Amino acid sequence: MSGGLVALLDDISVLARMAAASVDDVSAAAGRASAKAAGVVVDDTAVTPQYVEGLDPKRELPIIKRITVGSLRNKLVFIIPAILLLNAFLPWALSPLLMIGGTYLCFEGAEKIWEKVSGHGPKTSVAADTGERRKVDEDKIVSSAVTTDFILSAEIMVISLKAVLDEGLGSSFWFLLAVLVVVAVVITLGVYGTVGLIVKMDDIGLHLTTSGSHAAQRLGRGLVKGMPKLLTTLSVVGVFAMLWVGGHIILVGLAEDPINWPPLYDAVHHLEVSVADATGALGGALGWLTNTVCSMILGAVVGAVVVAVMHVLPFGHGSKDAAAH
Repeated sequence: MSGGLVALLDDISVLARMAAASVDDVSAAAGRASAKAAGVVVDDTAVTPQYVEGLDPKRELPIIKRITVGSLRNKLVFIIPAILLLNAFLPWALSPLLMIGGTYLCFEGAEKIWEKVSGHGPKTSVAADTGERRKVDEDKIVSSAVTTDFILSAEIMVISLKAVLDEGLGSSFWFLLAVLVVVAVVITLGVYGTVGLIVKMDDIGLHLTTSGSHAAQRLGRGLVKGMPKLLTTLSVVGVFAMLWVGGHIILVGLAEDPINWPPLYDAVHHLEVSVADATGALGGALGWLTNTVCSMILGAVVGAVVVAVMHVLPFGHGSKDAAAH
């Protein structure tokens, strides 16, 4: 009897160690996958604050909460099942799907630059009206944000899936599902938690300025003055992140099946290695920077072509809008 109990406990111990190892494997894979999607995550974080710009401060966090729920729903209900089905039955379609999303990111980045240079961008915030806040439709704000999030979330999840597969971290359905769920939850909470902190930072600063502590008051004034600069920096970083990530996705996708055209990727990779080998201790960082700049240039070229089609050429919808006015 005691021997059977000992054997049972030993079996339980083995199962517990296997479960712990599985959790460690999932966590490690999720961490690697999340790192691969870092560029899109930066873009997602940079884009979202604009949706609550100018709104009643009391409504900022409730709206961000609704966007967070919508983002989780996008990933868990729609995107993860779809890409797992594609991976099971049409694995070759993942790379073209990623390239389509990458092209969209390039377009978004190039369009923002074009609007800035041409002066065709929006002149006022979503909630601005003759200097006063007007009543806005929160449902429309949330719907617009969740729609944009869907595209970025799809990119994040496909990049994560490909990272796990390409690095040989695991390929079973349940393992991939577990990794993607972890990535979805961690990234969503991380992104929108950061966004919530960013949009409320000025309120925190204002509160600190009323503190009895001179140090707290200085910190509060610094936060109030610094937040506009931070938001401006985030918007610029977001644009370059879109061009970098979109361009890199296209660069890699051209070399993979089903397109399988590697000359451009090989040229960039050769340049990256050459810079890394020639710059000693800084080689790794400068090599990465070389690849990033090349990817950004490619993203800018692809984005400019799409912007020309959509806005500049006679058959683009931008020209139709101009004609209508």
